[in-house]
Amino acid sequence: MSQTTLQENKMGVMSEGKLLANMAIPMVLSMLVQALYNVVDSIYVSQVSESAVTALSLAFPVQNMQIGFAVGIGVGVNSLLSKSLGERNQEAANRAAGNGLTLMLIATGIFMLFAIFGTRPYFEMQSEVSETVEGGISYTRICCLFSLGSFLAIWGERLLQATGRTVYTMITQATGAILNIILDPIFIHGWFGAPAMGVAGAAVATVIGQWASGALAIYFNYRFNPEVRLAKSYTKLEGRTVRSILTVGVPSIVMNGIGSVMNFGMNQILQGFTETATGVFGIYFKLQSFFFMPLFGLNNATISIVAYNYGARKPKRITKTLKLVCVCALCLMCLGLLVFQVFPDLLLSLFNPSQAFLEMGRSCLRTISWSFPIAAVCIALGASFQALGNGVYSTVISLCRQLVVLLPVAFLMSLTGDVHKVWLAYPIAELVSGTLTIVFFSRIYRKKVRPLFGQT
Repeated sequence: MSQTTLQENKMGVMSEGKLLANMAIPMVLSMLVQALYNVVDSIYVSQVSESAVTALSLAFPVQNMQIGFAVGIGVGVNSLLSKSLGERNQEAANRAAGNGLTLMLIATGIFMLFAIFGTRPYFEMQSEVSETVEGGISYTRICCLFSLGSFLAIWGERLLQATGRTVYTMITQATGAILNIILDPIFIHGWFGAPAMGVAGAAVATVIGQWASGALAIYFNYRFNPEVRLAKSYTKLEGRTVRSILTVGVPSIVMNGIGSVMNFGMNQILQGFTETATGVFGIYFKLQSFFFMPLFGLNNATISIVAYNYGARKPKRITKTLKLVCVCALCLMCLGLLVFQVFPDLLLSLFNPSQAFLEMGRSCLRTISWSFPIAAVCIALGASFQALGNGVYSTVISLCRQLVVLLPVAFLMSLTGDVHKVWLAYPIAELVSGTLTIVFFSRIYRKKVRPLFGQT
């Protein structure tokens, strides 16, 4: 029996619960490790100064945009590759992989140009504190100049995910994250005789981890992924393949872009209070990643399963998978709500907080976390939009949540002069996005999934 047939049996025949666990658990574990190294970065940086923490908070929108480009292209490749394998179209699968690599290289070039020409104006427009500006510039410039490792890692991991080899993605991501955690104190504080580089040291540790992940991802694809044949001939851009990748990928990129604009806007609103408020917001994002990153790991596994079974015309497997994902997502995010409500001081104490930082952070964590259960349903069902080729729905929802609702409400709340009221914008925005998600899911289910029942 061929490897291709074995893969079809796993994605198209294995019981939905077992398949979801098989696909999602390695991703969730690797995402947890990713979240851990994000938090460790901030813990070590917080020992430098509060301005250093603020510098990382201001750098986050750029990092988010970089990851957004990589993940967006990767999601497009993942969706097309899974669908092509479900249809047993090997040539289309190979073109998806090769064209995806070329698009990743183009995106890398864009961020290298930003590193050279864009970092200083970006930080100088946000802060007048010299330590914050210079720390942010050095951190962002290093991350963008050497971003190829991150793009290669995400490209290779998406190929492995699309063919069901998620255990290898866990190894690649965990290796990069653990290496980053080990190197952080060495480069930030100058352990073992290394030069103490401060915020720049966190960037050096990050890119070394990303390059290690990228190298492993490429190796695993060549060595253990026969479903995808990587060759130079498939890297030449082909119009139909690029359109298929970008139809799914651009909405994901736009969503991350919207997220970056939202973070930039929130930083500007919070800077109107104090730099401490901006630092608190950045730390919130690090902490919430312990719950949202595993949720996105679950989402990524769902995209592969749904896309494959849509290509294979198996609607019962699609609906059962989505039900299971919603239950798992709700359990995860209700746990996050509980942790943020009960233990905010314990979480914030990791970052060497001042009393003002602690009081502001406590309010931030407890208020925003009420949006977690609604976000769980939105993200779980949102996987179906990308897997079924309607990524524009995800874009509209993200646009409404983060720009049309969140920023205006946050700005209006800031006019009260009470920073604690700004955090209320998150639960309000999530209620709107939850409503839209239900409406769009009902539409896509009616148009794309329900008709498949009559064909089986």
